[in-house]
Amino acid sequence: MSERRRKHDSNELRTMYVNFFKERGHKEIASASLLPENDPTVLFTTAGMHPLVPYLLGEKHPSGKRLTNIQKCARTEDIDEVGDDTHCTFFEMLRNWSLGDYFKQEAIAMSFEFLTAYLHIPVERLAVTMFEGDELVPPDVETEEISRELFVNIPELSESKVIIAGGYPR
Repeated sequence: MSERRRKHDSNELRTMYVNFFKERGHKEIASASLLPENDPTVLFTTAGMHPLVPYLLGEKHPSGKRLTNIQKCARTEDIDEVGDDTHCTFFEMLRNWSLGDYFKQEAIAMSFEFLTAYLHIPVERLAVTMFEGDELVPPDVETEEISRELFVNIPELSESKVIIAGGYPR
């Protein structure tokens, strides 16, 4: 199987992801504990952003403004559903973070490059989604505009591949 079409195991994917963002000026940070420190509001780290909340709210991170990590997470809100095709309790979130350095335009472009140039996922197999908004949060019009602009010159990405989706049922 050629390198272009070769399947990667999970360790290779983790390494490729972190290295991709390190090449773009991100500093790798360690996964925080599954048991959050100094946060009595939750029992477990449930999302990749959880350990970074103080920095997302404006505190300076000791590693800088561009970070990448693989955060261990646990979720139990749907524990009765675990075992089907869509629910799990333990997983890792691979993330790149900008703490005031760049925003959607660059983040979307880097993600697209990682998927297509590094993982060699055929463009026609990709789709982009953005939040349609609800009574509390407005629609993500900026992401829609950036995505349509990025994809306008890629014939394999049709208009039907830009999907505006709703949030979780309340």
